[in-house]
Amino acid sequence: MTYTTLGNTGLQVSRMCLGCMSYGDSSWRPWILQENEARPFFERAINEGINFFDTADMYSLGVSEEVTGKLLREMTTLDEVVIATKVYFPMRGEQPNMGGLSRKHIVQACEASLERLGIDTIDLYQIHRLDPHTPVEETLAALDHLVQQGKVRYLGTSSMYAWQLMKALSISERNGWARFVSMQNHYNLVYREEEREMIPLCKDQGIGTIPWSPLARGLLARPASGNTTSRLDSDTITPRLYDAPGDREVIQAVENIAIQRGESMATIALAWLLARPTVVAPIVGLTKLSHFDDALRALDITLSEEECAELEAPYQPHSVKGHS
Repeated sequence: MTYTTLGNTGLQVSRMCLGCMSYGDSSWRPWILQENEARPFFERAINEGINFFDTADMYSLGVSEEVTGKLLREMTTLDEVVIATKVYFPMRGEQPNMGGLSRKHIVQACEASLERLGIDTIDLYQIHRLDPHTPVEETLAALDHLVQQGKVRYLGTSSMYAWQLMKALSISERNGWARFVSMQNHYNLVYREEEREMIPLCKDQGIGTIPWSPLARGLLARPASGNTTSRLDSDTITPRLYDAPGDREVIQAVENIAIQRGESMATIALAWLLARPTVVAPIVGLTKLSHFDDALRALDITLSEEECAELEAPYQPHSVKGHS
């Protein structure tokens, strides 16, 4: 395993992040793996040197945090790993103060996440989305408060527009508050709108990016004409995110390079992403142990300029749906 720092911090993370939404309670989503099924995935990740684990309070309505915390406490030295979680989405319907980014909810949610994870401090606490109903100053002040209390070590954010991130960074800087060090954004070969403004901004400001859906919810892991999966069969989000005319051509290009290289499509798609500016660690959500081999293999692959050009050429602009 290779390691790097998260943006302009000294925090060392593996170049692959295990996405823990896949582990928790199958009653939340049918493809979720229960704790006993998730255990081998954490064992493999730790044995391979992965030290970066990402979850969120709303995944399996808290059970993902419970499983993640329990297994990491059993299998690792917590001082060596980086546990990331997120706050924003309500976990129990639209009840007052149970969602959003008000000071009240952020503090309450952080306390609840700490308890579920079974830890004293969250390494990377991320806002899952922006809250249009709460002044960003209130949100940033509350997050800084958690850092000053020692309940959170670093702050991260997720899908938003570049101007919104720059505004938040400016407000934090003016007030002497802890600033965001990472951006968890929607970025892969079939969704590259982040290259227009977000990636250049993150590069300029020293923000590390940890892309979600690096394989476009599995579309980049199999031929466009390939068989489906149980997750895809019940997925209403994929058709909404990936609808540009060139998507199938991009997937075909990945398949072509994979065949030429004798590698899996997932390996090629991840290798391309790992070489992009600011990308620290793609977040890979794995539900089959064999998928580890494809993901880890990407760390050893260097694509040529010609191969990258072939992968990128079919891309056509998307409507900006990666923020929802």
